[in-house]
Amino acid sequence: MPKAVFWAVPIMLALSIFLLVREGPDLWRDIRISFNPVEVEGDVRNGQCTTRRGVFTDCEAEVAYAFEGQTYQSEVRIMFLDIHMGDYETGIVISRDNPELATLTLGLDKLWNRVLTLGSFCLLMFGLCFYTMFQYIRALGVQKRLRNPAVLKEIPVQVTGFESKKDGLYITYTDSLAEDKTGRVTHTKLENGQLPMIVGQQKGHAVALAVRHGNSALPVLLDDQLTRIEMTEEERQTALHPLAGLDVPASEGTAAEAMSGPPAPSAGQVVMRGVKAFLGIILLMIVGAAGFWVWYVTSSPTAFQQPGMEINNMMPAPLNRWGCDQLKARFGNDRAPYGCTAADHQSWK
Repeated sequence: MPKAVFWAVPIMLALSIFLLVREGPDLWRDIRISFNPVEVEGDVRNGQCTTRRGVFTDCEAEVAYAFEGQTYQSEVRIMFLDIHMGDYETGIVISRDNPELATLTLGLDKLWNRVLTLGSFCLLMFGLCFYTMFQYIRALGVQKRLRNPAVLKEIPVQVTGFESKKDGLYITYTDSLAEDKTGRVTHTKLENGQLPMIVGQQKGHAVALAVRHGNSALPVLLDDQLTRIEMTEEERQTALHPLAGLDVPASEGTAAEAMSGPPAPSAGQVVMRGVKAFLGIILLMIVGAAGFWVWYVTSSPTAFQQPGMEINNMMPAPLNRWGCDQLKARFGNDRAPYGCTAADHQSWK
């Protein structure tokens, strides 16, 4: 396994745990408040929102309020995903069952946004950690099985990357060319003096010879002298004889040239590919959001559908007005959802 694995996993785990410890209690508090919320009068002090990376917004404030003759003070912090520009208008909302639990109305408006943001990030980080650990455990299992004799089945593998270091040649390859291909990416290290057995090229990438060891999950790359297989010298020469006619690179320089692959794209091509990919993602998101918004304002069974409210609030004024008219025609007897409220945050605008 690449050495980066050994420090990447702890860092991802630490980042996920830090975020859960930092945001989890505040999110759980607001979920409890949402079961029986009541908006109260009070003071919101030192309120400040900070946007990071253009979409991640952190808001902090101190709240002071009175409920049923008793005064309370609390600190509120919320994190959510938003592309809003400008200030936020908010009030204080508490739990009727536990009045010491207080948050901002903004926190409840963005509740599902916050749940999805924190949940998605943590699932992604934990998923990467578990996948990497699974890869490592699988590699250890293969290494253990390689200590026992088994039938070797030769297969071609595509070399996708290599790096020459002082202690050897590090190569990345995939079995995508084999008849029983799995698409798995494998990393290996050849000792100094060892070279891969390059047997051809496919789509600009070098094709090397590897073997499957019994039922092992990962193929093993062979070197040009078959020194990675335990055998007698006579057996080795017999095995190498049919390969004598192949144009196998005889030095590290020629091997590196064979594995170098297609020419690297120019800086302009890289930038253009990035721009096209970015625009394609943005366009896909816009189309998806627009379709979801139309469904929300015309067919949603509830006006308080969190993603729909967020999208409707971000729509240009004419589209927002039309969307609110559609919602009001269906839910006009209820209080207005976020994005369609007047100055009192309750009635329809």
